[in-house]
Amino acid sequence: MNWVEGIGYLGTALTISASAMSTMIPLRIISLVASAAVITYGLLIGSMPVVLTEAIQIPFNAWRLWQMVRLVRDVETAAEGDLSLDWLKPYGTERAFAAGAALFAKGEEATTMYYVEAGCFRIPEYEIEVRAGGIVGELGLLSPGNRRTASLICTEAGRALEVPYSAVKQLYYQNPEFGFSFLKLTSERLFQSANAPVSVGGDIV
Repeated sequence: MNWVEGIGYLGTALTISASAMSTMIPLRIISLVASAAVITYGLLIGSMPVVLTEAIQIPFNAWRLWQMVRLVRDVETAAEGDLSLDWLKPYGTERAFAAGAALFAKGEEATTMYYVEAGCFRIPEYEIEVRAGGIVGELGLLSPGNRRTASLICTEAGRALEVPYSAVKQLYYQNPEFGFSFLKLTSERLFQSANAPVSVGGDIV
């Protein structure tokens, strides 16, 4: 085996290693290195189809790597700072609610959580108000049977970002670092909720 074949085998080994990885950031990094090795091998043996195939994959892997690194950075910043959840916006749908609108009722099946951007929302069972910057409905993801533990009513017309649990789960499974940081963020908000006044901007129910 000469050194050219060695480069080819290296690219193959790295590709197999990337396929076996379960975490996204290392997977993308190894995939980029594998593509570089395979492209080098393809150029040395004069195989343009090999070069083209790997060259097409590099931008996709680089983009996904950048997304995951940014996500982890933003979540860690939120957990260590003001607990802002602006990083969730790309994964949710902004909805407007009129005063008196009921978002969900206690006992209903829970599939989404809400990040309040404007207006005022009330949790009648606990007499708690949730205003801009508050997150509500997250505990349904953790409750037995995914049932709502309380109701939510809009008392002042406003907007809320509706984030499906499926998006949260997908982010969690894609990157354990995100999962750890998100759990830390949730725990801190739960402690805040336990000591919060009646009118708040960061409760979880």
